[in-house]
Amino acid sequence: MITGDLKSQIDQIWNTFWTGGITNTITIVEQLTYLIFIKNLDETETRNELKAKRGFKNTPIFSEDQQDFRWKNLRQMDVNPRHAIFSNTVDGVFPFIRSLGKDKSLFSTYMKGATFGISKPAVLDQVIEKLERLPMENQDTKGDIYEYLLSKLEGGGTAGQFRTPRHIIKLMVELMQPTLEDIISDPSAGTAGFLVAAKEYIDTHHSVTELDKHVDFINKKMFNGTEFDATMLRIASMNLYLHGVEEPNIIDVDAVSKDNTISDAYTLVLANPPFKGTIDKESIAPGLKNVTNTTKTELLFLALMLRQLKTGGRAAVIVPDGVLFGSGKAHKSIREEIVANHKLEVVISMPSGVFKPYAGVSTAIIIFTKTGSGGTDYVWFYDMLQDGKSLDDKRNLLVDEALFDDFAFGDGSKALSAAEAHKKFNLPQLLDHYRYLKSPYFNKMHAKDGELLHVHDLPENLGLNQFLENTCTHNYKDRTSQSFLVPFKEIKGNDWDLSINRYKEIVYKEVEYDAPEIIINRIKKLNRERDILLKSLIQ
Repeated sequence: MITGDLKSQIDQIWNTFWTGGITNTITIVEQLTYLIFIKNLDETETRNELKAKRGFKNTPIFSEDQQDFRWKNLRQMDVNPRHAIFSNTVDGVFPFIRSLGKDKSLFSTYMKGATFGISKPAVLDQVIEKLERLPMENQDTKGDIYEYLLSKLEGGGTAGQFRTPRHIIKLMVELMQPTLEDIISDPSAGTAGFLVAAKEYIDTHHSVTELDKHVDFINKKMFNGTEFDATMLRIASMNLYLHGVEEPNIIDVDAVSKDNTISDAYTLVLANPPFKGTIDKESIAPGLKNVTNTTKTELLFLALMLRQLKTGGRAAVIVPDGVLFGSGKAHKSIREEIVANHKLEVVISMPSGVFKPYAGVSTAIIIFTKTGSGGTDYVWFYDMLQDGKSLDDKRNLLVDEALFDDFAFGDGSKALSAAEAHKKFNLPQLLDHYRYLKSPYFNKMHAKDGELLHVHDLPENLGLNQFLENTCTHNYKDRTSQSFLVPFKEIKGNDWDLSINRYKEIVYKEVEYDAPEIIINRIKKLNRERDILLKSLIQ
């Protein structure tokens, strides 16, 4: 997370663009992305050179004639000669980065549109000087810095697009636990936040040796997506490239249109598709209309995911609450399709402040598996009340920064302190409950409907030492709690309604009031006391 001095340094870079006459948010992010990208290329080249000295094979990024394009050399140059190298449209820095990537790769294709947009040498000089001061040696810090820059793009875009908060992306990735065998897609890729988070998860949970064995698959097949905005295509491609994916398959196409013909291709989808958008009816892929006959993008994207997933493939998707309870035929048909014909596993209700200050829309995360033959048994509902930040426009952090950043799957011991902070931060418990429900321990302690059983066994045999306190002893049948199970039959009987309010039981506390005569006597007593005080003041 970016705070304090580091945040201030980045904001100063931002202000340098503004005072230099560059005020368009996307332009600033794109130009900074190019500069960070060039800096990263030089750092990669330096590491490869050191490895080459130890006997590793090395294909140089920069030729002998291109040494001036290396960051370490660029920052040493005088202001005007440096700017000339950047602005040279024939054999300068930008023609060089446009030539990177394998021939005819999508990365190379999108980078062909990369252009230099800083017209004043002094502005470039100040930006490079300030970038050089940022502590970007650590990959996590570099990622945080880049995420903060991308956060400047937050806000309402066209067709209801909102950038997903990083901790929500991380939550979804932790829930899905991507593997080295997964083929991952985000059909509304944007800046590739979900794909980058999946790559970071995989890097964290596998050794370098394992990653090296799968390097070709990681570089060419694992990460996929669709995006039709040219700037976002470049930013997404560079974002993934900076995180070690050399040839990401981010396709330039309107995801739900006839032009997108991908089907049965992916094993995992992570997405936050646009809300409240519409598409021309004639442009919609016919197969999607067969599932849900609508022009609403939030429904069409769900149909698209079902088409694009392989059988057995999983999806974690953010949807507006209207998808869960909408009474229209199209809303009901997509819910019935997912619940009856595939396997819906999870509905996580999120507080409406998650997307503030840019939108107050209420949303949920749904997790389902494509089966084509049903399989929904019990659906787990979780009522996320607090995500660790204030739910107003300020979105201030409410819990310890380390806890907020580090929550993850594990044996529960690392997050034990989270139990104390649960009222302000539900994500550790949410993950722990999901992990428990998916574990073999659940059936030892609970009936299928979630009711807690009386079991006599050793604590370690029941998993009590593997999860957070109260996770194993929680009654998942209790509809008054944040975490409970609902059977398929009940959902079907409610016309496929998936809103948590349909199933959660609200407990009302009885409030007793004094009898009217007691209240009246109390008022009379106050009046007498007031009269006495007034008389004493007059005297």
